[in-house]
Amino acid sequence: MSFELLDEHEQGEVVRKWLRENALSMLVGVIVGLVLIFGWQQWQAHRANRAAEAAVQFQAMADAAAANQVEDVQKIAATLREEAPNGVYAVLAAFQQADIASAKGDLVAAGEALEWASSRAGVPAMKALAALRLARVRLAEGDADGAIALLDGIKGDAFAGLAGEVRGDALVRLGRADAARDAYQGALAHLQPQAPGRAVVQMKLDELPAAPDATPESGSETEKLGS
Repeated sequence: MSFELLDEHEQGEVVRKWLRENALSMLVGVIVGLVLIFGWQQWQAHRANRAAEAAVQFQAMADAAAANQVEDVQKIAATLREEAPNGVYAVLAAFQQADIASAKGDLVAAGEALEWASSRAGVPAMKALAALRLARVRLAEGDADGAIALLDGIKGDAFAGLAGEVRGDALVRLGRADAARDAYQGALAHLQPQAPGRAVVQMKLDELPAAPDATPESGSETEKLGS
């Protein structure tokens, strides 16, 4: 079978016919592409504006906290959590709310704020910090097992020293002195010599009952000789 090549005129006619038949779909494709590009640019600009607004609000919240204006802190934190729930400033605002609630002894409110922070935190370190603080709240509520479960879920060693201390506290509450000793020793291994909380951890370790001496397997040598 043989194929004849089209001459230039015939090729032009074929191209013009194809353009006539497909002009509408090409135009629609171009318009859709332009709309998508414009929409993406608008969305990026919107996100940038929201982030800038959140930063301003967070600074206002920090200023209010420094001035001990608790009501203003709560209002700004609530606004951040409502308007920018997936941003880092909203998570930090929830941390601030948890601190205020803990200072008032409202462990339920503190726990709710930290649970919200944990669910929204996109940065692993912030998620770990939320879990660590929530573990402290659970321990204060008397739920030592719940505190340990939260600590078990923390990934990495970013807060290993602090987590080890809370784990030791929980194990002491459960009456597991040997395991608590290991937890405190692990915490000390991760804390720098000049770390502010190192002395406290060492004190907690020193206050544990002494580890039981190893029991002889089958009596002393003297007993063996005397028998």
